[in-house]
Amino acid sequence: MKLATYLPASGNGAPRIGAVDTASASILDLQAAWQREHHGEHPAFASMLALIEAGEAGLRAARETEAHAGIGQRTPLGSVRLLAPIPLPPQIRDCNNFEEHMRNARLGMTRMKARIAGQPEPAPGSVDLTPHPVNFAHIVFYISNRFTVVGPDADIEWPSYADYFDYEGEFAAIIGKPGRDIPAGRADEHIFGYTVFNDFSARDKQAEEMEGRMGPTKGKSFDTGNAMGPWIVTRDEIPDCRAMAIQVRVNGERRAAATTAGMIHSVGQMIAYISQHETLHCGEVIGSGTVGGCCGLETGRFLEDGDVVEIDIDRIGVLRNRVRRQLPAPELRTEDNRQRSSID
Repeated sequence: MKLATYLPASGNGAPRIGAVDTASASILDLQAAWQREHHGEHPAFASMLALIEAGEAGLRAARETEAHAGIGQRTPLGSVRLLAPIPLPPQIRDCNNFEEHMRNARLGMTRMKARIAGQPEPAPGSVDLTPHPVNFAHIVFYISNRFTVVGPDADIEWPSYADYFDYEGEFAAIIGKPGRDIPAGRADEHIFGYTVFNDFSARDKQAEEMEGRMGPTKGKSFDTGNAMGPWIVTRDEIPDCRAMAIQVRVNGERRAAATTAGMIHSVGQMIAYISQHETLHCGEVIGSGTVGGCCGLETGRFLEDGDVVEIDIDRIGVLRNRVRRQLPAPELRTEDNRQRSSID
């Protein structure tokens, strides 16, 4: 199934949970469809997080509701506003898991630093591109700001302290079953599904901060910096997340075309390491890390004001966002906060 969080065509009221049919470009309001059949609300359809926490019983109810609904109950996708599938996730972890990206990013960061300092770019072959051995020993990750999540077609605010702004094409696994010390071979049982993830980055600030060896802070933590969507595809539709094609487009121009085959660690291995002596909870988000070639740091082409970034992942969908240096912020932020409060 493809499951989305959205606002109705009127734009009023609380967010809804819907089943998406991409073939007909339509969405089914699961709660409304259930009420027509059963004359009462289903608690699992109150929010995406409620559906995830309901486990297999919730998914079974969603599938049955979609199967019994008539075509007249569906709404055109173009007439609703999609939000992030989980607008306020319990936790976000993002990983570094593609060797090609690590190598390209090392060179790209060195080139950017030279440009900022007004120095010549490094000569070919002069930069050691070998990733640190720890990246091969186990997954490396950081905890991101869960309050900065936005969905498809949301504007991304360019941080005032950044000159070099960038995108990162990734997918994310959504935890669907709590667990601790999860074996890699059983990690699939704990995955609810997958979504597209764009971890926007202030590269010049990131370069400065990483010198302190404490990981990214303001380089990765700012309002609207974590874009997710357009929906969650349940695990059964993606049996092998190492076989997905990904494209990145900026203003319609293809900037990258790759696959997820280059992962160093499987998602199962990632979950096994992350859950060591630590409980993972329903709705937590685990980013795959940037797929090789899928960010501007690797190519030397950074974003400009007004750019539209599309991350297109096979079997999931397209996540589209526009970058803005200035936004009519107060009204938008107040409305977003109201929506999040109603979801939680």
